[in-house]
Amino acid sequence: MITIKTPEEIEALKVAGDIVGQTHHYLEKYIKPGITTKELDELAEEFILSKGATPSFKGLYGFPGSVCISINEEVVHGIPGTRKLQEGDIVSIDIGACYNGYHGDSAWSYPVGKISPEKEYLLRHTEESLFKGLEMIKEGAHVGDIGYAVSNHAKKYQLGVVKELVGHGVGSSVHEEPDVPNYGKMNKGPLLKAGMVLAVEPMLNLGTPHVLMLEDEWTIITEDEKPSAHFEHTVLVEKDGYTILTKR
Repeated sequence: MITIKTPEEIEALKVAGDIVGQTHHYLEKYIKPGITTKELDELAEEFILSKGATPSFKGLYGFPGSVCISINEEVVHGIPGTRKLQEGDIVSIDIGACYNGYHGDSAWSYPVGKISPEKEYLLRHTEESLFKGLEMIKEGAHVGDIGYAVSNHAKKYQLGVVKELVGHGVGSSVHEEPDVPNYGKMNKGPLLKAGMVLAVEPMLNLGTPHVLMLEDEWTIITEDEKPSAHFEHTVLVEKDGYTILTKR
């Protein structure tokens, strides 16, 4: 069931989203060659706890980390560990924070030092696709409008749209209805109403849209092992547009 949030719930979601945005801002200065993904995970958890929240992803469905950290060809759900970031990598950090029982959720992809023009192209146009999708959001629009805008932008720049993974509603659970795919048709899918809260999260690949799961049963990679980028905001649907709850 798609829920319309009460004013009290929206206030809690705003705080949770703000903590997520702050955590991204805090981590950005540590994203350098030589740091391990586990060190980034620990920094994120410590910061989230310092704000009176808890990491939404820790233990969620059995996930072992506090945040998801995915490098280069890893699309999503990378498990933090001993791997060190290297010059030229791109790294996606997906952060969730729970405040008073309500969640914020945002992923962002970052360059590690100087990256190739191809990776710069991927990051730029994937981030743009997120905002193309968000521009469609207002009361009376449809979920399909969002996916149409994302995929249309991806197609324009010859980027592969991952179809197996989708955005979602957000509230007292990290993942709620409706699913928000990164592809779709205009005027199709659930109707948007003011008070809904959605996570929109394009995952675009430099090559094929097809993905595989690694043996750890978490990490999703591109089938051709070319780089992938992931950008996500949690937003509140309003009468005439939307408000980003996870601003960085």
